Parts: sequence; structure tokens; C-alpha cells
Amino acid sequence: MTNFRTQAIHAGYEPNDEHDHAAVPPIYASAAFNLGDALRGDALAAGELDGFEYSRVANPTVDALERRVAALEGGIGAVAVGSGMAAVTYALMCAGEGGGRIIAPTDLYGASVDALGDFLPQFGIHADFVKDINDLDEVESKIGPDTRAIFAETVANPSTEVLDIEPLAALAHRHGIAVIVDNTVPTPYLLRPIEFGADIVVHSTTKGITGHGNAIGGIIVDGGHFDWTNGRFPQFTMRQQVISDDRAGEWHSFGEKYGSAAFIKRIRIKYLRTFGAVQSPFNAYLSLVGLETLPQRVSQQVATATRIAEHLTHNPHVTKVNYSGLGTTPQYELVRKYFPNGVGQIMSFLVDGSPENVRRIIDGTKLFSYVPNIGDARSLIVDPAHITHREVPAEARRAAGVTDNMLRLSIGLEDVDDLIADLDQAIAGAY
Repeated sequence: MTNFRTQAIHAGYEPNDEHDHAAVPPIYASAAFNLGDALRGDALAAGELDGFEYSRVANPTVDALERRVAALEGGIGAVAVGSGMAAVTYALMCAGEGGGRIIAPTDLYGASVDALGDFLPQFGIHADFVKDINDLDEVESKIGPDTRAIFAETVANPSTEVLDIEPLAALAHRHGIAVIVDNTVPTPYLLRPIEFGADIVVHSTTKGITGHGNAIGGIIVDGGHFDWTNGRFPQFTMRQQVISDDRAGEWHSFGEKYGSAAFIKRIRIKYLRTFGAVQSPFNAYLSLVGLETLPQRVSQQVATATRIAEHLTHNPHVTKVNYSGLGTTPQYELVRKYFPNGVGQIMSFLVDGSPENVRRIIDGTKLFSYVPNIGDARSLIVDPAHITHREVPAEARRAAGVTDNMLRLSIGLEDVDDLIADLDQAIAGAY
């Protein structure tokens, strides 16, 4: 297999006649594409011919991003969408359509908790939350006839708790249930969840994949191993007009027509085409450029994050540091198994005193930007209880360890000594 660093630059795009030999993937800023002759147009619309007709469904720049991320994750295909939350909600809705249930932990990103606990139930999709997604007995106790999928983050935000994918996937597959994981924090450079049994991988490409805080986006990657026609997912076995030819009397279901690619095809043909959270070609271009330096950026960020986490453990005002990459946590063996190159650039820590001290630390930093994002080239600081997890019910916040005395850091590419000095002076000044 081609090395990851090489794929990050070359996968998914060929500078050939089709692209006028452009060395970098061009930005195809076109809403639609000429269908050619009538026969070609009919074949494109019917899905019998690969090509581009309308950018709401597919675009050459976006296609290059999809192919590259699918290659990096080891998937059979991908669909890029307008944001990370579009990727999360599309994936969960595609699995849970028509009254399904999703098992998930409470320590998810705030908007994901809100989607599962409050919003998706309005569409007939309900969540069964567990306290510990790595507790297989607790997870299995939630599995019922309507359970469709298990959803979790490979590295939880902001606790950095690590998901034990392999046994969870084995349990899920024994029951015919899919495993959907959010791999945003580590990126495929640090972890390829499909290799450990995950079926669907989602990302906010806004974060580490793009890496510079300049483009919103999301992506869904299909591992291509799950049987969506096993009886739990009627949406994949019912015959549908959009992929059939009623004039010829040919009717198909997604399972019949696309086999192992049924899920990702349904995402594109039903969700992207109908709900329309389209990835902009310009944003896809920025993500492709960002991907080229993903290994180098993340390697440096992990090294810096580890040093900062170690340093914070010695600060008298820091009562707890959440960074599973330290090697001193109960998850040491899981980190060694899944994350030999590190768990990523985010961490969180608790301080003593009052929420006023937290505000003073935030206002006292000079290099850390007060920004609700992660994976940027710049280092960022935020108070999750008031920003990223504001919509999460208090009980779920407490269960995830998100208190008013927590700060989350996303480590960028600045000099580590400068970042440590900035935190030291901000914390000292706050007290």
C-alpha cells in the first residue's frame, strides 16, 4: 500500500488531459456541466455512466477530496458535505430512518448530543445513551429490535477518552448493527477506524483535515463491509424510483443495485441530493491543500500537546489534566494499541477557584485565540461548558466531566515554549 504521506498528496487526483494537466486539483466553480448528447445525458441521470451533471450531487473538485479521504481512511467511497454536523446527522439519519434507535455515549461533542437527544427524535430517530461506551455489558443491554447503529467518537471531545473500537464492532456485528464513528480529532493520520471494524467514518473536515481554520466542511466515508440488507434496515431493501427505470419496468433497491456501497450511494442520492448540504468546490480545494501537510502538522501538534499536558500537571492551580496521550491514564494500553503516533492536538484541564478564574485565564492569554474550533494551525482556547457544550443538558455535561472550571485547548503550530509561557502567565495572572 502506498505510504500515507504520499497518498495525502496524490490520492484521488491525476493531472491528466481531463484536467488540462493542472498539477493541483482545479476549482470547478460551475453549478452544472454540459451533458453532451441526449444518450449521454440519460445515462448520467440514470447512474449508468460516471460523470458530472450538477454540483449539488457531484463536482470534480469535491470528487477529488472524496477520493483522497476515502483512500486515507481505507474506505470504498466518500461523500463530502457542507459541515461536520451535516456529516454526523446524514450518517445517523441514513442508518436510523423510519424509527431506528442509535446507541451513543454522553461524552460526545455538544451538537451531536443535542442532535441525538433532542432533535433527531422529532424525526422518529431516538438515542439510547450509555455512560461508558467501552462497557460492552452496558452497551449490549441497550440493544433492541429497533437498534440500528452505535455512534461514538474515536477520541472524545473534550475528555480525550479513547474508544475501544475492535470489541465494540464485534459486539455490534453479532447483532447486525452498524458502527459509526466520528474520527475528527485524530484524523486518519493517527487512526484508521475501518481497519478495526468501524463501518462508517465521519469527519468535520473543518478541523485537522483542512488544518487552517479557513473552510467549513464534513465528509462521510464508507468502509464497504457492512450488510445493510440484513433485515434491520428496510430503507435499503425497499425499491425506489430515484434509482429505477419505470419506463423499462426495472425497479431497484439500494441494496440490490449497489451492494456493499449501498450506504454511501444512499447518502449521495437521497441525502445530499435532497437535503442539499453541499460542499463548496472552493472549500474542497482548501481541504485538499490542507491534506497535503496533514502528517507533518499533526505530528508536531501531538508532540507539542504532550509537552503542554505534562507541564500543566505541575501547575498548582490545575486540578486535573485530560489528555489520554500522557501515558499515565487508565487507557494506556488502548492508546498504545490504537494510537502509536499520538491521540491528537486537543486536551482539557480543570482549574481551582471559581468560573471567574476561568474567564481571567481566557482573557489573559496572548497567543491562544478564544475560538470554538479545533485542529487549526493556531492554538485555541475555549470554555466548553459555556460554548461548545452549552446546548447539552446539565446532567449530560456533568457525566462528560464538562464543568464550569474546565478549559479546552487545541494546540497549533507555534513554538511550544512560547505556548507554555503564555499559559503560565495567563494562569498566574488569573489568581
